[in-house]
Formats: sequence, C-alpha cells, structure tokens
Amino acid sequence: MSTMSIDVGGLLLESVPFARTLGVVFDAVSEGRAVCHVPDREDLRNHVGGPHAGVLFTLAESASGAAVLSVFGDQLGRAVPLPTTATIDFRKVATGEIRAEARLLASRAEVLERLEAGERPVFDVAVDLTNADGTVVSTLTVTWTLRPNRP
Repeated sequence: MSTMSIDVGGLLLESVPFARTLGVVFDAVSEGRAVCHVPDREDLRNHVGGPHAGVLFTLAESASGAAVLSVFGDQLGRAVPLPTTATIDFRKVATGEIRAEARLLASRAEVLERLEAGERPVFDVAVDLTNADGTVVSTLTVTWTLRPNRP
C-alpha cells in the first residue's frame, strides 16, 4: 500500500518544529526517497561561513524521516518510526543553500515481515548533502526502527 496520498513533507514539518525553524523545504517525496533543502541564512552559519553542522544534520535527518514516512506512513497506527543512530561524513566545507537526497535501503516487505514476526525492525536510510553546484559535502547513514505502539 502506498502512503503517498498523505503530504509527507507537511506531516514531518508539523511534527518536527525544529525543521520548520531552520526553514527546511521539501522539494519531492516519492516511494522511499525524499529531497529537501535549507536556504542559505546568515543566522545558520558557522565560523567558516557555511551552514552549521547542526543544520546539515537536521536537514539530512528530516529527509531520511520523509523517506521512511513515504513507505511506512500507513503503519503509524501500530508503530512509530524512530531514528536510532546516525553517522555523518563531512567531506567538504558546505556553503550556500544545501540540498539533501535520502533513499531507503530496505524494502517495505522485509521491514514489515520483521514487524509482523514481533521484532522491532531496524533499517538504514542513506543521505547525500550537496551544495548548489551539486558537490557532495556530506553523506549520512541514518538507522531507523519501527517501534510497536504500546496497547
């Protein structure tokens, strides 16, 4: 079942006020993928003139969450998606507007199979962060779980 009938970006921005504070904009969300960006704002810059690492992380985590919701949003009645760990590789100094592209690395079927078996499934989302010219400035792997709701 597709969950794309819901506004995934809107749902995420409604439930994560900090993403709204940073000005995260969702450009596209499709089955297992999400693209968003954060505008270049002086108040979000670090000591070298680019977006602060916290901005980069929040942008990437927001994209990964949208990718997860695009596949598992219809499961919210029985499980809540939660990030459990994240690793970030800073490759180059980020400057200007930054774009995040996230992609789910697991299939819906395998994750739901584990959930049905009474397990708490764990799966990864890969995220690339790029400058306006397309240069990859950071990569992240965000590990997510679906935590069954308590009765």
